[in-house]
Amino acid sequence: MTASRTRTQLRPPGAALYETGGPGPAGPGSAGPGPSRPGPGGGPPRLLQAAPTLVAVAHGSRDPRALPVVRALLARVRALRPGLPVRLGHLGLDRPLLADTLAGLRGGAVLVPLLFGHGHHVTHDLPAALATAPHLDGRIAAPLGPHPLLAEAPHGRLAEAGFDPYAAPGRRAHTAVVLAAAGSRAPRSAADTDAVAALLSARLGGLPVVTGYASAAAPTVTGAVRALTARGHRRIAVAGCFAARCAADAPDIAAAPLGDHPALARLLLHRYDDALVAGGGGAAGGGASVRDSTGAATVAV
Repeated sequence: MTASRTRTQLRPPGAALYETGGPGPAGPGSAGPGPSRPGPGGGPPRLLQAAPTLVAVAHGSRDPRALPVVRALLARVRALRPGLPVRLGHLGLDRPLLADTLAGLRGGAVLVPLLFGHGHHVTHDLPAALATAPHLDGRIAAPLGPHPLLAEAPHGRLAEAGFDPYAAPGRRAHTAVVLAAAGSRAPRSAADTDAVAALLSARLGGLPVVTGYASAAAPTVTGAVRALTARGHRRIAVAGCFAARCAADAPDIAAAPLGDHPALARLLLHRYDDALVAGGGGAAGGGASVRDSTGAATVAV
């Protein structure tokens, strides 16, 4: 089934949608207030039009710890943007499933998946999901990565774990980091993850950061650690999404999963806002309307 080409595109937020005077309640039948913006004169904004629902799309996991972490992340999003309608949908394994979430919505929706980059889920599964929800005016947001906020999260987790790239200067030449990601067969997804690794390296003062994958791509996290060891790195930390793998594969420090790190909550809202103001420009514009979504839409971990 293909997406409708007669569907009205979402209206980007603009000055006409807001007025000064406090948050105020949403109108009758409203899905809730939209993205906050400074009101005229610097006063708090009040939205005059309902905002599209932010639908966070998670992959789903057999690990029972995954769902509570995603819910905690969305709680941070709601705290940052009070009143914004935020829903969760899974591609599989966990509930609610994305199809069920979309079936229960009306009006506008922006899908912001919790994915590092442009893999098959982004370019195929999400456009297909919107195509089966013709009652919605939908957009697919750009991926979470690459973006500086996505590098801020593992940087913070490494610091929490006690990793100091500037400690013991004599050891710095032997120090490196593996950024662990889920993995995808799509070349662009690997490029996105490599870009996040470069951003993390810059945050660590140029310390080597290489990527390692849980599946579908090479090298594995273990393979990345071995390659760094062969190059003379004896102090290797692992940062990423998978707590058990990080703990098992890190020879020195294993950072906690990115989870509900505050930077990720800010990034979800940033991608949501970008999708609303984008002119339907697919990858170049950072988001795609459903009429542009077949084959080349971009979305978001």
